[in-house]
Amino acid sequence: MTLVPFGARLAAALAERGPLCVGIDPHPYLLRAWGLADDARGLEELGRRVVAACAGVAAAVKPQVAFFERHGSAGYAALEAVLADARAAGLLVLADAKRGDVGSTVAAYGEAWLTPGSPLESDAVTLSPYLGVGALAEPVRLALAHGKGAFVLAATSNPEASLVQRARPARGDASVAAAVLADLRRLEPAPLSGHGATLGSLGVVVGATVTLADYGIEPEDLVGIPVLAPGFGHQGAEVADLPRLFGPAASGVLVAASRSILEAGPGELAAAVRRHAQEAAACLA
Repeated sequence: MTLVPFGARLAAALAERGPLCVGIDPHPYLLRAWGLADDARGLEELGRRVVAACAGVAAAVKPQVAFFERHGSAGYAALEAVLADARAAGLLVLADAKRGDVGSTVAAYGEAWLTPGSPLESDAVTLSPYLGVGALAEPVRLALAHGKGAFVLAATSNPEASLVQRARPARGDASVAAAVLADLRRLEPAPLSGHGATLGSLGVVVGATVTLADYGIEPEDLVGIPVLAPGFGHQGAEVADLPRLFGPAASGVLVAASRSILEAGPGELAAAVRRHAQEAAACLA
């Protein structure tokens, strides 16, 4: 079987279905609103319904691992069922796990999320670089070897992060966020050739609510790099602003939305997914 890089598969999904990435975030209040119990069975039911609504419509789904983890082994079993459904539906699966460590520990995280056949197998995983981007070398190696991807936190949408991510270690230095981006480019200087790849397989998380210039990043710096952009919908960013926010890099951005879709409830879920997908695709037309 020919190995197709994640970046090529992502580019194909974006071209075919547009940039919507639906977050599967089973907050307790959402479970109550859906008439579901706050237990593993409720999480699985919500997650599988979201997958069914997204199939053929959204480019990707992004399960937030923490909401499943809070229910222990039963929660992980529910997550495994949701991941399997999503892969079977042809959706790209981004595990929002934000893992990061050093040595054999971070390698084990990579094996859990990026190894074909793993119960938690996903197409990509979010990684934290704050023990050094170089410490992520092993999960990055696994991702590229298995046709998987990774999204490394760079300029995130939560306001608490700006003090660290905008910091410049010395006068004239790049910001921490810009340094993460530069280090990532060194790990994957260009998209893997073939399969019509226009995007790399290593991406960054950049919030739609941040001002790139404040982090020393220009939209041109993101061209060719997949961008996972949270902050649309519930956090205040407007999908229509995607071209303005990311300029020439907009075609490689995944528009992450969760609560603004899930709050529609199970009866209106499919319509909410379609509406968000059409809006996201239209702004790039």
